[in-house]
Amino acid sequence: MSHTERKILVTNALPYANGPIHIGHLLGYIQADIWVRFQKLRGNECHYMCADDAHGTPIMLKAQQLGISPEQMIGDMQKSHENDFADFHIGFDHYYSTHSDENRELAETIYNRLDKAGHIKTEVIEQLYDPQKQMFLPDRFVKGTCPDCGAEDQYGDNCDVCGATYAPTDLKNPRSVVSGATPEMRNSEHYFFDLPAFGDMLKSWTRSGSLQNEMANKLNEWFEQGLQRWDISRDAPYFGFKIPGTEDKYFYVWLDAPIGYMSSFKNYCETTSKADWDEYWQADSEAEVYHFIGKDIIYFHSLFWPAMLKGADFRQPTNVWAHGFITVNGTKMSKSKGTFIKARTYLDHLNPEYLRYYFAAKLTSRIDDLDLNLTDFAQRVNSDLVGKVINIASRCAGFITKKFDGKLSGDIADSALLEDFQKAGDQIAEYYEKREFSKAIRDIMALADRANQYIADKEPWQLIKQPGHENEVHDICSLGINLFRILMIYLTPIVPELSKSVQHFLNDSFSWSSHRSMLTDHPINKFKALMQRVDMDDINTMLEASKEEQIQNAPQDPAETVNDELTKEPIAEQINFDEFAKVDLRVARIANAEHVEGADKLLKLTLDLGGEQRQVFAGIKSAYKPDQLVGQLTVMVANLAPRKMRFGLSEGMVLAAGPGKDEIYILNPHDGAKPGMRVM
Repeated sequence: MSHTERKILVTNALPYANGPIHIGHLLGYIQADIWVRFQKLRGNECHYMCADDAHGTPIMLKAQQLGISPEQMIGDMQKSHENDFADFHIGFDHYYSTHSDENRELAETIYNRLDKAGHIKTEVIEQLYDPQKQMFLPDRFVKGTCPDCGAEDQYGDNCDVCGATYAPTDLKNPRSVVSGATPEMRNSEHYFFDLPAFGDMLKSWTRSGSLQNEMANKLNEWFEQGLQRWDISRDAPYFGFKIPGTEDKYFYVWLDAPIGYMSSFKNYCETTSKADWDEYWQADSEAEVYHFIGKDIIYFHSLFWPAMLKGADFRQPTNVWAHGFITVNGTKMSKSKGTFIKARTYLDHLNPEYLRYYFAAKLTSRIDDLDLNLTDFAQRVNSDLVGKVINIASRCAGFITKKFDGKLSGDIADSALLEDFQKAGDQIAEYYEKREFSKAIRDIMALADRANQYIADKEPWQLIKQPGHENEVHDICSLGINLFRILMIYLTPIVPELSKSVQHFLNDSFSWSSHRSMLTDHPINKFKALMQRVDMDDINTMLEASKEEQIQNAPQDPAETVNDELTKEPIAEQINFDEFAKVDLRVARIANAEHVEGADKLLKLTLDLGGEQRQVFAGIKSAYKPDQLVGQLTVMVANLAPRKMRFGLSEGMVLAAGPGKDEIYILNPHDGAKPGMRVM
């Protein structure tokens, strides 16, 4: 099949510069790296960029906490990130930072172009202000009581319990997460990007094939609700870039973060001369630009980002591809179980290519969550890579070395089998191109099974004992080595370091097209073990090490933990018994739990009160899967007035503790409690 060279730019979501990389992050980087390596193996001009996202209030506050400058903190974190990525064989062509001259200049260029075209507006708004820290508070730095359902300890932009969205000024009993102080209302002039002006353009772009269907469908909800102007400014103190013409206004981090894709590439072009920046980013560019991101940042990449680019007369991305999250052993990553695993902790105990292969074996082009089942992880790597693929070489190489002076035969014993292996390359290439890596793995392992069966049927270890069959054994084992070679060419994007070892063993170098050729009359090196099996003891040791890290980083004094929680959420004002007695708390059995189409945070629960059932929408999707909940006992507020929501009628409230996101814990009564019992 003929192939025309393409010009491709690939980026990954920028990791935030206030913490280390963990295995949840790695899913997206491994996915993109596999796709990039495939493109390069095919001979395309493909450039792979990334950078640290280095601005924002959390960066500023963490640097203050550490007693160092933000610049020092982000510099240290960038080195840590680069080391982790390199050791996982993530082959960025360039890794940079959004705190750079190139990023500042491009942010100012885009802002000035938008402003000149009339897409920037200013407005004086009321905002919460921390009088102790003397700073305006971003939404996520305010907590309080949900104005809709009354749930405590909710962030200033949305409620994790009922799913309501609101302004931080709507919160009841607000408090600053930074200092614990009660915020004051103050006026501040803010700068807004006129996103609604790009509504028609965005509707067309999101349905042009640039997004996955799941993403395009999700964006329809925002179009139906009506696009809102986007607040792109933040008040001093803030770590970031000043807005041109102002003294105390800064670009919101999400304005300059995606511009980091452009600035990283700009620095790469200027320092290496390996590409022309204009050729990729000007409005009339015919090059391809792809963003690999997590599903949690779809909104920014699929609405604000293409609209900003359009308004500033730059090209839009060819595609924005989102991936899901990972769970470990069927549940969210847990610090107490040791499954919240840092990249470096994994690397201290396991081969990075184990994880690359396992992720690839489960990745599709959809936005599905992926479960890292550690038992299956060990079994699949051992069965597929070691037991099937490498086993072919280990069964054949010894004969070539010992009996035939380390040189492959000039003949092919079964040309039909070899032809099948070579023909499979076109379909496997299509799977790689479409990011259907699990299908590529499926086909590759099916071929590996055929190769192993061929060798088992021919039994060269028996033939070699029979005089006059030496040439036949030579041909059989040489074919086996060639079949192994083709499989490793197909696997090269996924396990690049293993592929390097194989190329050394074969005295060969791989390109994608080399699967159509074969090695004949060709010397090979002595076979050495290419990969060790995964040992469950190493996995368990890794989990224990991860637990230890969490213990070391946790407060040592138990009272410290209690006081920390009470500081974050002080005990409410006293009520009398009559007031409390009005709340009817009942034990309920979760008869059914299911996802709510179109809802990011809600699960629909059917609660059995012992003869009566209630439908309740609970904001616990980030912490639980539906099948984890069915059959559990919990506690609900049974006499709460029904609340009509966009997804249906909610007839009560489930009680839960925790700050939100993945730290939500529903209340479970002790064994013996029965549905319908009143909680006293």
